Amino acid sequence: MKTKALSIEPFDQSRRDFILKAGLFSMAMNFPGEILGKTEAKRKMGIVVHSYGLRWNSTVSSQNFPGFQNALQLLGHCHTLGAGGIQVGVQNWNRDFASQLRQESQALGMFIEGSIGLPRLEKDSATFEKQIEIAKSAGVSIFRTVCLGGRRYETFKSRLEFDRFKEESLNALKIAAKIAEKHQVRLAIENHKDWRAKELVEIIKWIDNKWAGVTLDFGNNISLLEDPDEVIEILAPYAFSTHIKDMGLQAYDYGFLLSEIPLGTGVVDLKKAVEICQKYNPDINFNLEMITRDPLKIPCLDPAYWPTFGELPAKDLARTLSLVRDKSHSGSLPIISHLKPEEQLATEEDNIISCMQYSQNELNLK
Repeated sequence: MKTKALSIEPFDQSRRDFILKAGLFSMAMNFPGEILGKTEAKRKMGIVVHSYGLRWNSTVSSQNFPGFQNALQLLGHCHTLGAGGIQVGVQNWNRDFASQLRQESQALGMFIEGSIGLPRLEKDSATFEKQIEIAKSAGVSIFRTVCLGGRRYETFKSRLEFDRFKEESLNALKIAAKIAEKHQVRLAIENHKDWRAKELVEIIKWIDNKWAGVTLDFGNNISLLEDPDEVIEILAPYAFSTHIKDMGLQAYDYGFLLSEIPLGTGVVDLKKAVEICQKYNPDINFNLEMITRDPLKIPCLDPAYWPTFGELPAKDLARTLSLVRDKSHSGSLPIISHLKPEEQLATEEDNIISCMQYSQNELNLK
């Protein structure tokens, strides 16, 4: 399959104007009485660290896009884009760093959500709890976690393997939820190309702890042959946090290609999704996860895709392939692997700025 190269354009005046306005709005957030008058500002969209997957800990020597080495650097940069907060890993923090992060986030009027690994082994519990304690001192009250770092259809070759993973995950989640309850923080489990929506609801109900809920990713479950709008309807009642993204689809020989693309250009009904999430949780944080990368291959027409799914209805496959056919992305999905490192970093920043503009103009997250 031939794919056109992604064109790289320099930031135009509208983008520079956006950054300037975002900075002025951030000042207004710090001085609401002087600038905003009696109108209370709404919470702005945050940015997930994975949106900066290329720039986070980057070793590329770049004057325009220097790598982020820690959460403080990420927080400061996201503030210049007008973001309301960040979601970032909490491992390796110490109390001095947490104190600095709390002071800076409060000064900027930004929230911080944590991202944390589950305690898979008994010995991991103490480390998990220490990370919770230190991050809470930085002002973190919501911790996104995942059960599987990879993808269900790529990781497991049999139903038995998947069932073992599920048993281990349930044990880890039960331990993590008890620790979260102890410290009065929320554990938010992401639908991370591992659980279908109803499977995750069953897990939340099984944990039976009000401190355990969901990080609702708007697009991941297309890879598991689920309609994104339906997934949002199912998981929104349990959501503590979100990963806002839009998805582009195209057919390929063994299934379809799936790609994060700038908000408003894909198949997710973003306005409806935001409304549904706010209906169940008016204070929910919306966090952008715009991952700049080559499209993922979802090989749903390959027999190797299927062992973990049991008796999945044929209508789910038919519905997904119909979505791919009817809403195929116009033109080629973006490819970045052929670009030079500086061009990749520029594309990543451009994508994020485009999404921030959309969130303010179309989703009223400003």
